[in-house]
Amino acid sequence: MSSKSEPVRHFITGGAGFIGSHLVERLVVQGDKVTVYDNLSSGHKDWIQHHIDKDGVRFIEADMLDMDSLTQAMAGHDLVWHLGANTDIPAGRLDVGLDINNCTLATHNVLEAIRAHGIKRLIFSSTSALYGDPPVLPASETAGPLRPISLYGAAKLACEALISAYCHLFGIQAWMFRFANVVGARMTHGVIGDFIAKLERNPHELEIWGDGQGQKPFFLVEDCIEGIFCAYRKTDEWCDVFNLGTTTATRIHNVAAIVIEEMGLADVDLKYTGGRRGFPGDVPELLLDASKMKLLGWQASHTSDEAVRIAARRLLGKEAGLKVG
Repeated sequence: MSSKSEPVRHFITGGAGFIGSHLVERLVVQGDKVTVYDNLSSGHKDWIQHHIDKDGVRFIEADMLDMDSLTQAMAGHDLVWHLGANTDIPAGRLDVGLDINNCTLATHNVLEAIRAHGIKRLIFSSTSALYGDPPVLPASETAGPLRPISLYGAAKLACEALISAYCHLFGIQAWMFRFANVVGARMTHGVIGDFIAKLERNPHELEIWGDGQGQKPFFLVEDCIEGIFCAYRKTDEWCDVFNLGTTTATRIHNVAAIVIEEMGLADVDLKYTGGRRGFPGDVPELLLDASKMKLLGWQASHTSDEAVRIAARRLLGKEAGLKVG
């Protein structure tokens, strides 16, 4: 993918975020050139600071909705990683423009900037949230019709449609990845961090949204990045989509049990808010069919339960985040 004589020039939206900052570390190891474009709404410059202005990394603090800045910054790159988006699903219900602006319209701007510079390759972070409540589990890439139940899922589905059309009309090649619940160090939200924060405030009681019976596939950020590279290197469709995650899942009450154990707590009173969904737009039952990735020789290196435990340990400072690559 890269060589010492001709390093690939990568442009990463959201490159100072949770997944993006891990990706930067991987690309630096490869010796490639990287431009991080991030408005720091959820990312942290500190996560990539030691690479900026050395190791071939340039940082631009700007918003994807600023079309002039985005277009100017993207010039001279070979591959665009579009990771930037709102990823706080409950927040999208409180601000109904959040996902349309920061997912769909931002993606349109990214595609227009790509078109302006004649860039031909795009990697896009989509989401399993676009499956909504799948009638058949595990959900495969050919499932349909797709009926998201959150504005985040709906916005990402619209992004996939835009990318498909741009690929067909303007000769762009795209790899789109429907992530499961990616976990690890540097997470800014999600159930694992939420449980830790609640128990740090009150180690005797834990509020759990819903009935605790929902199950989700959790997988580590380094597995996510390795899966992306695998599909990127081994496939050549003009526009392709992949489920990326574990084939196992963890029930929310088991997430709570793992967090409680890793925090060394006992006799914690679990308080369930009730209802099948943890919040409006929550998908309570999800399993992903990752057979398409398995055919390429990739599978997650940890089960969902193992990923939850490792992520909890990293957030608690008991285990360093693993570098990828």
